[in-house]
Amino acid sequence: MFSCPNCGGNVKFDIPSQKLLCDFCHEHFDPYAFEDKKSDAEETPSAESAFEATIFTCPQCGGEILSTDNSAAEFCSFCGASTILYSRISHEKRPNFIIPFKKTKEDCKQAYSEFMKKAIFAPKELKDPKYIDGFRGIYMPYWAFYVTQRGDISIPAKKQYRRGDYLITDHYNLEGSLDAYYKGLSYDASSSFADSISETLAPYDLKGMKSFTPAYLSGFYADVADVPASVYQQAAEATATEESIKKIRKQPQFSGYAINSSKAASLVNTKTETIDSTMFPVWFMSYRKNDRVAYVTVNGQTCKISADVPIDPKKFILSSIILSIPLFFLFLLFTLLPTTLVGFTIFLAVLTLILYASELNSIHRKDTGADDRGMQYRNRLRKIGQPLGDSERKGTLGYVTTISAIVVCALVLFLRPVSDLFYYAAAIFSLAAVGICLWDLIRCYNILSTRRLPQFDRTGGDDRA
Repeated sequence: MFSCPNCGGNVKFDIPSQKLLCDFCHEHFDPYAFEDKKSDAEETPSAESAFEATIFTCPQCGGEILSTDNSAAEFCSFCGASTILYSRISHEKRPNFIIPFKKTKEDCKQAYSEFMKKAIFAPKELKDPKYIDGFRGIYMPYWAFYVTQRGDISIPAKKQYRRGDYLITDHYNLEGSLDAYYKGLSYDASSSFADSISETLAPYDLKGMKSFTPAYLSGFYADVADVPASVYQQAAEATATEESIKKIRKQPQFSGYAINSSKAASLVNTKTETIDSTMFPVWFMSYRKNDRVAYVTVNGQTCKISADVPIDPKKFILSSIILSIPLFFLFLLFTLLPTTLVGFTIFLAVLTLILYASELNSIHRKDTGADDRGMQYRNRLRKIGQPLGDSERKGTLGYVTTISAIVVCALVLFLRPVSDLFYYAAAIFSLAAVGICLWDLIRCYNILSTRRLPQFDRTGGDDRA
């Protein structure tokens, strides 16, 4: 906690002025004026590269956030639990840079309210002003990579053209000198912060980066960095390589040439020059329902939003019924043969089945962290296998009934019974199966749009909670 030099009151970072503001005398101070408050620098050998912070640990999920203030935290951002978080004093490694918050909480709330106007099927709780007031400012740790590509290059390429009955391929070497510099390719350094969220919130304007001082954290929280830079270095270099190859293709003198990206990647001399640890501002809010949690995150510099928005099944079904009424009377104008009707229901069933299978696959990849490098690193560190997704633990009623309906309809079309009743019965069964599958699809979507309660395997985490 930082004290006002004038009155001894608590000072916190004020976003509009970009300075520290005293709660009592309302005096503004330069954040770097408190830089000399490195606690007992002589006692700790690494004090120059560390700062003192209070670590708050959730007793339910083990999630950790840090703060320069020692006031009690009563809410876990990661699992949504309303509980007093355990606290301890710790010396944390100082990041190199920080982007201070540029957007206030009111800016954030306004941007979120505008965003939610388009979410007509969202649960009403997500639009409740009391819920929206729960945004918390958190600095998320990032790694910023500075990648260069310098030197002469010779990239194999080819041109193809047809002459008579022959397809002729000419091979070339595209030669030139490359001098490229990618500043601050950023990846989040926290396993608790999903890569999909950080990628959606990007980009941050790195021109706003400032040398880190703990005073910027006053009045805010920060996530704990627990993923090393080596996890993302290859991805950063691959991104730089891909961008350079795209620009090479756009050069007028190289237009019309087909460049093999895999071969060119090893020829553009991609090298990571430096890696900086940074902190980026995020407004963070969580919504917990049963054993799932939804996150709303807002870029604290630009107000760009990444939100998990589940669907209220009652709102969706009611809207569907209202929409189906005019469609019902529209179809009364057409006469369909029984075989055509069955074929149409099969088409609907197959389409629904494809959507259902795609949703189950997405849930599996999200819950198991298949696309999240931070989670994969944490799982390897804990020496655990890939966990089951919720789609695998729960029944797949919609999947089974829809396949059964397709089989029944196919049998009816194959056997060609004389009575039309068989066709109508098969069509009704198929439509009922599609309805069950759609209902199950809503359940799957709500699983996909939320996240399983986190367990960070830290002190305080309890899988049985």
